[in-house]
Amino acid sequence: MSKMFGTDGIRGRVGTPPITADRMLHIGWALGRALADEGPGAVLIGKDTRISGYMFESALEAGLSAAGMDILLSGPMPTPAIAYLTRTLQARAGIVISASHNPYHDNGVKIFSTEGLKLSDETQQRIEALMQAPFTTVNAAELGKASRIDDAPGRYIEYCKSRVADGLSLRGLRMVVDCANGATYQVGPRVFMELGAEVHALCVEPDGFNINEGCGSTDLARLRQAVVDEQADIGIAFDGDGDRVMLVDHQGQVVDGDGMLYILAMAWHKTRPFGGVAGTLMSNLALEQALAAAGIPFIRTPVGDRHVHRALREKGWTLGGEPSGHILCLDRTVTGDGIVSALQVLEIMVSTGRSLAELAAGLERYPQVMINVPVSGSVDLDHNPTLQQALERHRADMAGQGRVVLRASGTEPKVRVMVEHQQAEAAQAHAEALAAIVQAEFGEQIA
Repeated sequence: MSKMFGTDGIRGRVGTPPITADRMLHIGWALGRALADEGPGAVLIGKDTRISGYMFESALEAGLSAAGMDILLSGPMPTPAIAYLTRTLQARAGIVISASHNPYHDNGVKIFSTEGLKLSDETQQRIEALMQAPFTTVNAAELGKASRIDDAPGRYIEYCKSRVADGLSLRGLRMVVDCANGATYQVGPRVFMELGAEVHALCVEPDGFNINEGCGSTDLARLRQAVVDEQADIGIAFDGDGDRVMLVDHQGQVVDGDGMLYILAMAWHKTRPFGGVAGTLMSNLALEQALAAAGIPFIRTPVGDRHVHRALREKGWTLGGEPSGHILCLDRTVTGDGIVSALQVLEIMVSTGRSLAELAAGLERYPQVMINVPVSGSVDLDHNPTLQQALERHRADMAGQGRVVLRASGTEPKVRVMVEHQQAEAAQAHAEALAAIVQAEFGEQIA
C-alpha cells in the first residue's frame, strides 16, 4: 500500500499536509499526469458540503488543467454518485472531495477509476511517485478546460430508482431521512419521495460547518427520537458523503450494517443468488453464527470497504459490508451506496409486509464495546510487548466467549479497541482495560 493513501483515500485536518491547497494542486497534477500518459480525457470532480471543498475543488481543477486534463464539475454530490457518473460520462477518473463521517475541519479526496472503482494500489503508488516530481505546466494550447454538469442530481436520482424492482412503490411508508447536512441533502429525500414515501427530512441545511455535527449515521440520537415522534415506519441516516447508511426501526432501535447484511442475506438466500457474505474483523460474531445456521457462507476481511470489495470479487459474491453501514450490493452498484442500500431493505419490507424490527429480530448480537484512543503519529501495535502480552491474557480470560480487535484507524489518528463478549459487563471491562494500556503506550487520552 502507498503511504499517502489510507483505507479510504487521502484524509486529514485541513491546513495540515497533505490536506492543503498546494498539496491538492500537486495531487490534481499528479493524477492528471498519470492519466495523460494514456491519452486525453476528462476527470470528474464532486464534493460534500464542507467549507474547504471550495478551496480544494479549485486547487484540484488547476492541477488537472496544468497536466492537460479536462475537468467536469458536479458540485455537492454523494460519493457513490461520482462513482456512477464517472462510468456513465466515460470520464478518465472521478474525484470526491470529502472526509466522509469526520467533522468539517477535516477533508480529503477519494479517487475512482474510469470503471467507478477505487484506485488500485499500483495507481496510488504511481500518483505518489509523481508527487515527488517537479510541478510543470503543459503548453497553453494543451491546458485542460472545465465545465459544469448541471443535470448530475437528476441523473443520479433516476439511477437510484432503477436499482429496485420495476414498479416498487413506497406509498404508505412514513420515514425520517437524516442527511447529516452533507452530500445527500438534495438527492436523498427526493429519491424516496419520488418512489411514493412520505418523507420527513432532517439535517438538509448545510452551512459548510455543520456536516455530521450531532446528526447522520455517526450520531443517531436525533433520528431515533424523530422516528418515534413522527410515528414513522423507518429512519434512515447517511454519513457526510452518502456511502454509509444506518437504519432505525419504528421503535427507535438501531439497525446497523450487520443488521442490514442479515436482513438482505436471509431474504435473498432462496430467491436471489449472491454466493455468500463478506464482513470485516468488526462484524459481530452473532452475524457469522446466524448466517452459518442458515447455510450462508461468511468470510471476514480487514476493515475497509476496498478489502470487502476485493474479497467479493475474488469469491464471485455480491453482498458484503461493515457494521458502520458501508454496504456493498455488487449486483446493483459497483461501490458502497447509502441510498441504494437503504432501498434494498425497503424493497424487502414492502414485498414481505414486515416491519424493519421484525426483519432484524433474528439477529441476537453479542454486546460490543468500542473505545477510540487518540494517538500521535503512526503506531506499531503488533510489536509492542506490553500490549501483546495483555492481549494474550485477555483472550485467555475470555475462554472462547468473546473477541478482541485492536487496529489503527485508517481515517483518523486513533487506535480502535473493540471487544465482544457474551456478557456486556465483561465486554466493557476488557475494553476499558485494553484501552488504558493502549493509552499508556501510544496516546494521551481516551475519547
